[in-house]
Formats: sequence, structure tokens, C-alpha cells
Amino acid sequence: GHKIPGVTSPGWAHCAQCPLSPRVPLSPPVSPQETFERVFTAPGLRELPWFVLAGNHDHAGNVTAQLAYSRHSPRWHFPHYYYSLRLSLPGTNASARLLVLDTVLLCGGGDDFGAGGAPGGPQDAEAAAAQLAWLRGRLAAARHDRYVLVAGHYPVWSVAEHGPTACLVQLLRPLLRRHRVTAYLCGHDHNLQFLEEGGVGYVVSGAGNFVEESQQHGGAVPPGSLRFFFGAPASPGGFAHLRLDAHAATVTFLEATGRVLYRVALPPRDL
Repeated sequence: GHKIPGVTSPGWAHCAQCPLSPRVPLSPPVSPQETFERVFTAPGLRELPWFVLAGNHDHAGNVTAQLAYSRHSPRWHFPHYYYSLRLSLPGTNASARLLVLDTVLLCGGGDDFGAGGAPGGPQDAEAAAAQLAWLRGRLAAARHDRYVLVAGHYPVWSVAEHGPTACLVQLLRPLLRRHRVTAYLCGHDHNLQFLEEGGVGYVVSGAGNFVEESQQHGGAVPPGSLRFFFGAPASPGGFAHLRLDAHAATVTFLEATGRVLYRVALPPRDL
């Protein structure tokens, strides 16, 4: 099978432009050595390529520096704000497609911790439209790929603190359904969730830093769509692992201890 490389949103730039909040103390700039190179040092991670996307905290800092860091680290891959990767499935001549988005450029920034924290609309409507047009074209071109994964920072559907992102429900959800996308991968809410709606799997994996248990938007997602939720505050955190092979895209949610929390197998697309 094919193990999906790390897709992460590191947020290392300082938060000088973040909305002030007593829960978000401003901190001095930190280096990628402190937040990336000297953190992910396990033997299994040293040679793994990391494909990066930006979230709202990254945009509150310096995404340009993160893009430029691709030239300085052999495992850091951040070629553009949004980009496409073709993944081959070992033992077959089939392929999968990963489309990486910048949902902040698409929908705007948001205050994680303040009232009314939903994205307020793109700062550059023309750039947002260009990204959406790019995505439409890439989805159309991926019609022969066995699996198509789309990744962005903001969730489409979420039952947690931030809830669904209205902008993405309006703009992205119809495209995911129309093009039979296998799964949409995101973070932003600090827990682990799996939802399924309209034939699309929705993976929320935001429990790498801390874990938050709110399900305050449980009534805002389609009835029956939530299949799994993990938000135990005392947990050391967790992540989602995807494995692609000829038969299924298998999503496994793991706690940091290695405990398997939930697993689901998503079928290949009907080509």
C-alpha cells in the first residue's frame, strides 16, 4: 500500500497580527528548528517527506518564509499555497491524487478563540476565484485516479468548537460530491472526527497540540453524518493515518500512545 506523507500546518511564525486574546499570549518568533526539525525526530519520520499547507495561524505570521524553507530542508515540501500531488499505488498501475488547498486564501482568516471566529471572506476575491478554478480543473483531470484526496486547514463539516465552515460548505462541498472525492482532510478543530456525507469522507485531525472536547455544533452537520469523535482533554493527542492500496483507502485514527481509536475503509472511486 501507499502511506500518505505527512500533511501538516506548523504555525511557526510569530503571532504579531493575531487578534489579541487573554488565551493567546503573544510570543517571540520561533525557528523551524524549534517547531519542526528537532520535534519530529523519530526514526520513522526522519526520511519522510512532509507536504505542508497553511492555516489561519500561519497566515497571521509569515507564510512566505514557510514556502522559502522548502529550499533549506530536504523533507519540507511547500511548493505553493495550493498544489497537486500524484501518488502511485505500489503493485498496480493505478494512481491517486492529493490536492492541497489554502482555505484561508479561499475563505478568509478567523479568530480561533474570540467570538464570531468564522472566516470573514477572502481578502483577495480574485485570488480566491483563481484557486477555485484551479481546483475545478484539477478535479476534472483526476477522473481516472482511483482515489482523490483534498486537504485544507478549515473543515467543511465539524461538530466541534468552530463547526462547519459555511464558505466551504457552499464552495467546496458540491465539488467534492460531483467529482466523487474519496475524502477531505483538515484540522483547525482540536480533536479527531470522521464524518461521511454524500459519499465523501471528512477527516478532522487537529489533536496534535492539545485536545478539546466540545461538540457544540453537533446539530449543524447533516443528521447521521458523524461516525467518530475523540476529544478527551487528558489525552496526549493523536492523529489520522491514511493507507492507500488497490482495494481501499483506509483511515486509522490513533492516539499518541499508539492505541487505535477508529478505523474506516473507503472504497475506490467508480471509474
